[in-house]
Amino acid sequence: MAKKNKKTQKNKSKKTQPKKGFHFEYDEALESTAVVKLKKKYGLFIGGEFKASKSGKTFKTENPATGEKLAELALADKKDVDSAVQAAKKAFKAWSELSGKERGKYLFRIARLIQERSREFAVLETLDGGKPIKESRDVDIPLAANHFFYYAGWADKLDYAFPGKKIKPVGVCGQIIPWNFPLLMAAWKLAPALAAGNTVVLKPAEQTSLTALLLAEVIQEAELPKGVVNIITGEGKTGAALVDHPDVKKIAFTGSTDIGKTIAKAIAGSDKKLTLELGGKSANIIFEDAAIDQAVEGIVNGIFFNQGHVCCAGSRVLVQESIKDEVIAKLKKRMSTLRVGNPLDKNTDVGAINSKEQLEKINSLVAIGKKEGGRFHEVDCALPKKGYYCKPCFFEGQTPASTLSRVEVFGPVLSIMTFRTPDEAVKIANDSNYGLAAGIWSEKSSKIHKIASELKAGVIWGNTYNKFDPAAPFGGYKESGFGREGGLHGLYPYVEVR
Repeated sequence: MAKKNKKTQKNKSKKTQPKKGFHFEYDEALESTAVVKLKKKYGLFIGGEFKASKSGKTFKTENPATGEKLAELALADKKDVDSAVQAAKKAFKAWSELSGKERGKYLFRIARLIQERSREFAVLETLDGGKPIKESRDVDIPLAANHFFYYAGWADKLDYAFPGKKIKPVGVCGQIIPWNFPLLMAAWKLAPALAAGNTVVLKPAEQTSLTALLLAEVIQEAELPKGVVNIITGEGKTGAALVDHPDVKKIAFTGSTDIGKTIAKAIAGSDKKLTLELGGKSANIIFEDAAIDQAVEGIVNGIFFNQGHVCCAGSRVLVQESIKDEVIAKLKKRMSTLRVGNPLDKNTDVGAINSKEQLEKINSLVAIGKKEGGRFHEVDCALPKKGYYCKPCFFEGQTPASTLSRVEVFGPVLSIMTFRTPDEAVKIANDSNYGLAAGIWSEKSSKIHKIASELKAGVIWGNTYNKFDPAAPFGGYKESGFGREGGLHGLYPYVEVR
């Protein structure tokens, strides 16, 4: 018996021992199958049940770390969209008339189930999206659960949220979410809508629909009344059909500025409510009195978190001229420690770019940056042979007119500029078509508050970056969109106030 145990232990040790090259990553990917059992095909979630699309058409979703297909997803057309909207419309009366206390119980139950299946959600999010497992595990999934917990608390307190006002839910809400934070964006939109008494048709991004479909299983398990939440998968035409449907009373969209403009034009003149959370080109301002090491860490987190696939990424760093050399030197040193590779490896810092198309866009913009000039630096590392990867990099000596200072790259590419005075920093930071976020680094709180009051940005961090809380509203100005998600403000778009 002792020999058998010894042999088993030996084999186990051999299995988990890191191997040279890419084989170790492949072994980790195999281990993920013990956590997530992928189906060959996924249906649409309509009226509380999974169904094939009426046309029978499907499309594939792939693992960006390998380029290999993960599963086939049902492709929803106008008829499927209508079925989902009608299911939501049918469920609306009973759900909206349910007491806030009871609605809150359902939201709380969904949050607990997300926690219970958090490992499954984290692995699936990483497989489908390419982000490092430690970000999915430690950031995305806990935050998604927290949003349901937070709005579960508001469900029976709407009278306190809108004192002295008569309110009622909007009705059927169409929600379209992006590929960079699939589960978290679903939670941002679903939780306040449900707490306020609305029903929903949610369309996840075609590149990353799997965690939304796993969320549909959680919704079933939570025994949410059928039709209250419907989840349809598809491409651009699916989203357009949802936007155009006459029975949809509210559209919430997170994604590119161009598509946001198209949606705004499409519903102009209708009675639909609209919130848009779009692109960004956020400034991360480093003053000479900042804690330099902390600020450098904030720069790295601001632009390389989630491969730079973040709408509020600190993609423009503004450094006070007197400390430029020190900041650049420390940034290069810190970047040299970044581990780029298999997202399922718990030690990976920068995972795979979400898709081949996005990688091509990033590479084309980097090429433009090189052509325009400016000192270029990238991490010296070997990239995996399979999948879509990009080396974290920055361009030094940029100007406000440089392409990389104006265009949203949505990748691990940083533009660095200098300034001399606080007034100049504010002027450069505000010289953008976007106005989503900003960061300010200084040991003087008075300076942080003064600069923050002058910045045209919806979210401003002081001595930190990319920190989120369900109680804090999020949203921007100018071409970054309008409306807020999160916090008390996140309820406003989902109620009619009288």
